[in-house]
Parts: sequence; structure tokens; C-alpha cells
Amino acid sequence: MIRTEITPDLAVGDGAPPLVIAGPCVLESHELSLEIGAECRRVCEALGASYVFKASFDKANRTSVGSYRGPAFEHGLELLAAARRELGVPVLTDVHDPHQVDAVAEVVDVLQIPAFLSRQTDLLLAAAASGRTVNVKKGQFLAPWDMEHVVAKLEEGGTRRILLTERGTSFGYNTLVVDFRSLPAMRALGYPVVFDATHSVQAPGGAGGASGGNREDVPYLARAAAAVGVDALFLEVHPDPDRAPGDGPNMVRLEGLPELLAGVARAGGWPASPAATAQPAPQA
Repeated sequence: MIRTEITPDLAVGDGAPPLVIAGPCVLESHELSLEIGAECRRVCEALGASYVFKASFDKANRTSVGSYRGPAFEHGLELLAAARRELGVPVLTDVHDPHQVDAVAEVVDVLQIPAFLSRQTDLLLAAAASGRTVNVKKGQFLAPWDMEHVVAKLEEGGTRRILLTERGTSFGYNTLVVDFRSLPAMRALGYPVVFDATHSVQAPGGAGGASGGNREDVPYLARAAAAVGVDALFLEVHPDPDRAPGDGPNMVRLEGLPELLAGVARAGGWPASPAATAQPAPQA
């Protein structure tokens, strides 16, 4: 398997430390990004895992036209650049259109292709040419072996800095299921595999004008994926998911992250430390 470099100091797969990609669904404020990112970084450092901060500057695939999509494009990039600088960690965000790629690649380390766009050739080729690592979420409508064609497009575009993410498969109306056989199937394509534990419990459009979800199931799926074998775990986290402007029902409470990741570490043999379940230091 190819070891995928994210930065000169951080790689994933092929014996590299496990990676956690975590952050809010969508950017809200600079202060919230730092709160979430700092706690995620602390927990990952205690666990012996690498960490990448994630947040979307635009959620272009919301259920309702009235749903919060995020800050404006330029302000969103400013927030991502500030989080990258002040947290001192790599940053991941989504791109939805080829014309966004160059500007976004200037401020982040990983370009993410949303699941609904995983077959969009022009978007994949633009991301591949950016020089950044590209994380592609497997479409809910794709079989794991269909990702072979996604990989071929990225390689044709000039990159082998690739991550492949499982996030559940459509199973009837408003329902996703995870076939854990997809993890080794995608790994066989030669690139590190990420498991998106929070979007895998989403109920797309299941709350009427928004997506529902069952965050209570996240730890079970995350531990199962670790036991099967993955190179990275993707989680959306928030201090108060019930008040979050997007994906609240399937997001993990920030305070529960240490316990969740410690359980994943035990299930998957990740290097774990007792400090991983320690409480954060009081704020001055």
C-alpha cells in the first residue's frame, strides 16, 4: 500500500501512526474552530495519533434551500487559514467545483471530494493537479470496487497522494448501512482507507427539511472499523451538536471524544495512553 503524505511531517498508511480527521461539520466562527481543534489535537496527542482539522466553508449539498451553508467563500478560507496557523495542524475541507480548487489549495493541506461528487471527472482532475492530498468519499451509490475508476482518474490527473473514505451505502429511503467488507476492498486499490463514522450513521433527508442521524451508534461503527483495519478515522464533533447548524444528529459531542477514541484504540490496537481519557485542563 502506498503511504500517503499529507505534509512533510505527517503521512498516513503503511506503518504510519493512525490518523484522526475531526472537526465541525461547517465553519461557524474562529473561536469555535479553535475550541474544537485544540481539544481534538490534545486527545490525539495523548493517544499517539496524528490529527487533521476538518471543517467545510460551504455545504453545497444541504437538504433544504434554507439550511445554513457556511460563511462566504473568501471569509471561509480566511477562517481555515487562521485555524491552520493557530492550531499548528494540517487542515481538510471540501471542494465542490473545479474553479474552487486553486484558491482552496492555497490554504489547506487536504482537498476532500464529497460523496455525491465522487464521479465528477473534472473535479477529480482539478484536485489531482493541485499538488494537495485528495480525500475522496465513496458515493453512497457506489460499490467499493467502483472506486478503482476514481483512483484511475486521480492518477491520470497526476497524483498518488490519495485517501479513500467509506461513509455508508444507501439502503432504501433515508437509510445508510456500512458493509465492512468495503474497507479491505478499497484498501486493495493500494491507498490508505478512512472510515467516516459520523456520516455513516446519518439519515439523509430523514428529518424532513434536514438530515437525521443516530450519534449513539458512532462508537460501535468506529470500533468495528478499527477492528477490521483502517488507516484513519473521520469524525464530526461539536460542543453542542443539538444546536449545531448542520449534521447535529450524527455529530459526536466534543466532551465524549476521549472515551470514544480510547475505545477505538483498544479495538484496533492503536497506541493508547491513559492520558487519552484525561479531562482537559481548566481554562484560565
